[in-house]
Amino acid sequence: MLNGKYNKLDTFTNMEDSRLQKWRLILGKQSDPEGEVGLEGEAVGMDDVLEALYNNERKGGLGSSSPNVNRWLGDIRKYFPTTVVQIMQKDAVERLQLQRLLLEPELLQMVEPDVSLVATMLSLNKVMPQKTKETARMVIRKVVEELEKKLHNPLRQAIEGALNRAVRNRRPKLTEVDWNRTIRLNLKHYQADYQTIIPELIIGHGRKGQSLRHVILLVDQSGSMAASVVYAGVMGAIMASLKSVRTHFIAFDTAVVDLTSELKDPVDLLFGTQLGGGTDINKAMGYAQGLIQVPSDTILVLISDLYEGGSQSELLKKCAAIKSAGVNLFVLLALDDKGAPSFDKSLAATLASLDIPSFACTPDKFPELMEAAIARKDLNQWGNQQRY
Repeated sequence: MLNGKYNKLDTFTNMEDSRLQKWRLILGKQSDPEGEVGLEGEAVGMDDVLEALYNNERKGGLGSSSPNVNRWLGDIRKYFPTTVVQIMQKDAVERLQLQRLLLEPELLQMVEPDVSLVATMLSLNKVMPQKTKETARMVIRKVVEELEKKLHNPLRQAIEGALNRAVRNRRPKLTEVDWNRTIRLNLKHYQADYQTIIPELIIGHGRKGQSLRHVILLVDQSGSMAASVVYAGVMGAIMASLKSVRTHFIAFDTAVVDLTSELKDPVDLLFGTQLGGGTDINKAMGYAQGLIQVPSDTILVLISDLYEGGSQSELLKKCAAIKSAGVNLFVLLALDDKGAPSFDKSLAATLASLDIPSFACTPDKFPELMEAAIARKDLNQWGNQQRY
């Protein structure tokens, strides 16, 4: 309990209480049974909301009635910055089992939305009443729009830049000539007598308006991958908006569902997932294998912690066949901000022996990763550089 409280209080940049008062808040009321350390002003309210959540001698410290929870949500927003509010909300759901908080529209309107909250709401999708789902969609859309605003341009620029470099051809049709690059490249061949340039190399723009790469996102929707599903949905929607990339989004647990048609709206896509099931990567890989048309132009991203519940031997056969056909296949053990995840190290090592790397990736690094994948760079090396 002490560590949990200290981590949160340590982030309060605007706290002006004395050192003694700060330690009193960290240690809780039980550390000062005689009330010798006086708390004043906002410190009193802060102490109340911290006690309700972190006093481990209480059971369900927020009380059972909606008004109590509602008041507590309002208080934490009053006393603490947004980043701390999000942490405390998550702790309230986990420590006090307040999943019901996410099933009541009135309470859901009070929460501070973030990716962790979205993941929890999606896991409760099956038991949410319809009126709550409408509120949940608004909360999820707010998070999705913020992520899209942050990630759209970096991902678009990385992919289109990598594709432009990859497809420039040296024997373009007249309508495909990149005149600016061609002239700059051939300035050394300027002929003064003729006052013109004799080009030795002609650079083309490449195949404009065509899908130059096929990206398949194969996303494990088991409970441990919840945050990764949210980020993958947003990334998939952004890539689907680019004409130069054909994107498939496949979610799986023990069943496989193709959500590609939902990529136009990432909120619909996320509501189409079913977080919390088992895992059959082999079945999902078989489905993805059937989507591959031009292996050399295909990037297959398996987003999973590799805890296989299906046939591991058959999975390895499929992965080996896909890799040998020329597909750029790699594994993201996590696509979130939490650092190195728990994963099946044995299966990851076996995949590595097939030249299929496995590593975690933060969302802000995903554009750089896709750029490296399109350019066919050494992803083993790229992954090693991202180790936490």
